[in-house]
Amino acid sequence: MQQIDHQPHAGPKDARSLLLLSLGSVGVVYGDIGTSPLYAFREALKPIGVDGITRIEVIGVISLMIWSLTIIVTLKYVLFLLRADNDGEGGTLSLLALLSKTANGHGPILMVLGLIGAALFLGDSMITPALSVLSAVEGLKLVAPDLSDYIVPISLAILIGLFAVQSRGTGAVARFFGPITALWFIVMAAGGIYHIFDDLGIFAAFNPWYAASFMVREGFLGIVVLGAVFLTVTGAEALYADLGHFGRKPIQLAWFALVFPALVLNYLGQGALVLSDPSAMSDPFFLMFPSWALLPIVILATFATIIASQAVITGAFSLVRQAIHLGFLPRMQILFTSETQTGQIYLPSVNTLLLVGVLALVLLFESSEALATAYGISVTGAMVVTTIMAFEFVRKKWNWSLPLAVGVLAPLLVLELVFLGANLLKIHDGGYVPVLFAAAFTIVMWTWRRGTAIIFQKTRRDDIPLEDFVRMIEKKGEHAPACVAGTAIFLTSDPTRAPAALMHNLKHNHVIHERNIILTIRTLGRPRIAEQDRFAVDEISERFSRVEIRFGFMETQNVSKTLASLRRGGLKFDIMSTSFYLGRRKLVVGAGMGMPHWQDRLYIALAEAAADPSDYFRLPANRVIELGSHVVI
Repeated sequence: MQQIDHQPHAGPKDARSLLLLSLGSVGVVYGDIGTSPLYAFREALKPIGVDGITRIEVIGVISLMIWSLTIIVTLKYVLFLLRADNDGEGGTLSLLALLSKTANGHGPILMVLGLIGAALFLGDSMITPALSVLSAVEGLKLVAPDLSDYIVPISLAILIGLFAVQSRGTGAVARFFGPITALWFIVMAAGGIYHIFDDLGIFAAFNPWYAASFMVREGFLGIVVLGAVFLTVTGAEALYADLGHFGRKPIQLAWFALVFPALVLNYLGQGALVLSDPSAMSDPFFLMFPSWALLPIVILATFATIIASQAVITGAFSLVRQAIHLGFLPRMQILFTSETQTGQIYLPSVNTLLLVGVLALVLLFESSEALATAYGISVTGAMVVTTIMAFEFVRKKWNWSLPLAVGVLAPLLVLELVFLGANLLKIHDGGYVPVLFAAAFTIVMWTWRRGTAIIFQKTRRDDIPLEDFVRMIEKKGEHAPACVAGTAIFLTSDPTRAPAALMHNLKHNHVIHERNIILTIRTLGRPRIAEQDRFAVDEISERFSRVEIRFGFMETQNVSKTLASLRRGGLKFDIMSTSFYLGRRKLVVGAGMGMPHWQDRLYIALAEAAADPSDYFRLPANRVIELGSHVVI
C-alpha cells in the first residue's frame, strides 16, 4: 500500500492529485467490496428460491442490498467514521491507541474490544482471498464446462502465486490496481445498465418499504437471507483501515463517483435479469454477459479478486505491525520492499500463516457457495466492535452529549447486531471457521500482553532504582569498578530501574564504561512522531544519561538512524566505540506463578519465536552484546 498522506484530514493540493489518489483508492480500498456482486445476490436468493421465487421477493432482496450499502457503507463509514481518525490513521488498533489515553476506567474493556476487532480482521484476511478467487474462477464453468473439475487446482495455483510474490513488494503492481479495478467497476455498471431494461420494475427496490416488508413477511427465513445480503458490504472495514494511505477526500470521491453507482447498477441489473428469467438465479452475475464476453469477464474478475486479496493481505501486514508496536504481539521480522514507501512491508511469518489458512479453506470448502456460508461473521463482528469504540470516540474526542451519541450510533449498532445474529445462524454450516480464527488470534494477543505485563512486574521487584545505583557507583571512589573507554548503551523497557544487562555486566566483568546510556524505546498512541519530539535526553551524571526514543505505531523503529540524529543533537559518543547491551531472558514455567500452565507454554513459545531485538531495532550487528538470565513465569 502506498503511504501518501499522513496529515489528518489533509486533502490533495489540486484536482489532479485528488483524482490520482481517488483512482489509487479504487484498487486498494474497494477491491474487496467490488468483488461481492460475484456471489452476494446468488447466495441471497438460495434460501427463498427452493420452490421458485416471486417478483416481490427479488425486489425485496435487491432493496435490502441497496439500503445496506447506503446505511452501513455510505452513512457509517464514508461519511462518519472517516472523520474519526488518529492523526490521519484509521482502523481498530489505531482507534484503540487513541482511546486508551482517555479511557477513564474503560481501558480493559476497550483493549479486549480492540483485540477482538483485530483478530476478526485477521480471520477475514484468510477467508477473503479464498472466497474471492474461487468465485471468479468458477466462471469458467460457463465458458468451458469440462474445466469444472479443475476449479480448485486453478484457484490454488493462483493463490500460491499471489502469496509467493509478496516478498517482491507490490509497488510495481500497485500502479495497475486502480485502473484495473476501475475498469472492473465500469464493466459491472455497463452489465447492470444493459439488463435493467429487462424489467424496469426493479427500480422499486429504491423504496425501503420493500426491504422492510420482505423481512416482516419472510420471518425467520428473512433473517437467513439477511446473512447472505451482508456479503454486499464485506470490505467496508477497509475504508476505515486504509484512511491513512489515501486520505478522506479521495476515498469519499471514489465511492460516490464510481464505486457506489457501479454496485447499485449491477445489483439492479442482476435483479431485473432474474425477474425476466428466473433460471438466471443460478449464477446471475456471469449470466448478465453474452457468451462471447464470458471469457474476458472471467479473466477480468480473476484480476479483480487477486487485487482484492492483495489489499487484504497488505492490510494484515500493516495491522500486525501495529499490534507489534502496541505490545499485542511479539517482535516479528519486518522486511521493507520499497526504498521510498514505508507502507510496503512484508512479514514472512504472517505471509506463511495466511497462505496455509487460505489453502486449507479452499481445500475444505471447495466452492464459493460453501465458503460463503463461513463468511460474514468476522466482518459483522468487526463492524460491531468499531461502532462500540466509535461511541467512546465521539464522547471523548468530539464531546458529543450522551443522548446525541446514543441517537446516532444506537440504530447502527442495532442493525449490525441483527446482521451478526443472521450470520451466526451459519455457525454449523462453516461459520465456525472465522470464529475459531478470531478466538485463536485473540488468545495469542491477550496471552502476549498479559505475559509481558507479568514478567515486567516480576523483574521490577528485583531491580534497583537507577538514581540509587548511580549514586552508589559514584560514592565508591577508588573502590569503584574499573572504568573502560567507550560508550555502553543498555536497552530497557523501564528507565527508572538499573537495566538487568548493566547489572550482569558489572557482576561478571567488574567494569563500567566511561559513558553509559540507558535507552528506552517508546511506541506512542500516535501513528507518527515529529522529528523534534523524537527523543528526550536526561543527564543523570557525567557518566550516565537516560535517553528515550519515541516512535509512532506506524513507523519503522530504526534505532541506529535515530542515534545518528542524537549525535547531531549534541549527545556525544562515537558509534564505532559504542557497544549495545541487551538482556536475554530464558523463560521457565513456574507452578501457580501467573497464567494457567497452557498459557505460560504459549507465551514461552511466542517469546522464542520473536525476532532478534538487534535485527528488529536495526542495531549494528557487530556492536551488540547479549547477557542472559532465567525468569520464572
